[in-house]
Amino acid sequence: MGPGVHGSGRSVVTIGVYDGVHRGHQRVIGRAVAIAGERGLRSVAVAFEPHPDEVVRPGSRPQRLTSARRRSELLAGLGVGEVDVVEFTLGLSRTSPDDFAQNVLSERLRAAVVVVGEDFVFGHGASGDVETLRTLGDKYDFEVEVVPLVDGVSSTAIRERLVAGDVEGARELLGRPHRVEGVVVRGYQRGRQLGFPTANVETPQHTAIPADGVYAGWLECVPVANLPTLYAGERWPAAISVGTNPTFEGVPRTVEAYALDRDDLELYGAHVAVDFAARLRGNTRFDSIDALIAQIHADVEAARDLLG
Repeated sequence: MGPGVHGSGRSVVTIGVYDGVHRGHQRVIGRAVAIAGERGLRSVAVAFEPHPDEVVRPGSRPQRLTSARRRSELLAGLGVGEVDVVEFTLGLSRTSPDDFAQNVLSERLRAAVVVVGEDFVFGHGASGDVETLRTLGDKYDFEVEVVPLVDGVSSTAIRERLVAGDVEGARELLGRPHRVEGVVVRGYQRGRQLGFPTANVETPQHTAIPADGVYAGWLECVPVANLPTLYAGERWPAAISVGTNPTFEGVPRTVEAYALDRDDLELYGAHVAVDFAARLRGNTRFDSIDALIAQIHADVEAARDLLG
């Protein structure tokens, strides 16, 4: 667990994987932050890393909606005082609900209140639920507040929208555009040759990437330690291509973003974020380079119109 948690006063704790930090998560976290403010207590969000599914059922890890860095940034942005990233191990997965309540919630975090969603489960084999937690709260001197779910909002539902290319639907559930992050690497330079130089984003394994197609959105240079920061914090409207580029054979699946009207950016090696606002079209194979260039011009204008 993170430094400085133990022994520094009682806390309001909320627990979860929090992948996506979507509208449902925001409701739970907002309530925890509010209670902490009312009572003059610390607020602590406990977030598990890696995803518990990967530990309990190796190979079943879901596609990730937010990186660990981005998740902590979003949680802090919601007013959480401390983000405590807990390594989820096989040993932790085998902890009984009682041991988790005593060792983690009571002794380590000194919880006065634990705030969870109504679908919260914990302990070995997910054997504990909110009623178990309430019983253990009586035993270990913490209150439990259960927050109702937001209808239809879940990390799974967001992944389903992304698989379908419905980034507008994902945005509605997230409360913000879906973001993909990574380092800009050298691609095939085809965009540059066609007059539309793109940032070719190498995303981490298990990143949730929308369906193949062309999108409107934004490209942002995110300051990350030890990486180039020439454009740190700058953000540009963008036309985004996801896929294997069917006009050119045998290309691995890529995420490429063209910052509108910018052919002067040198982003190689920079950490960037690509935010997806709307889907413009699916991928098409073009019979000629001229036809492809004409379509890219149309895509750029469509992105410009959408992004205002």
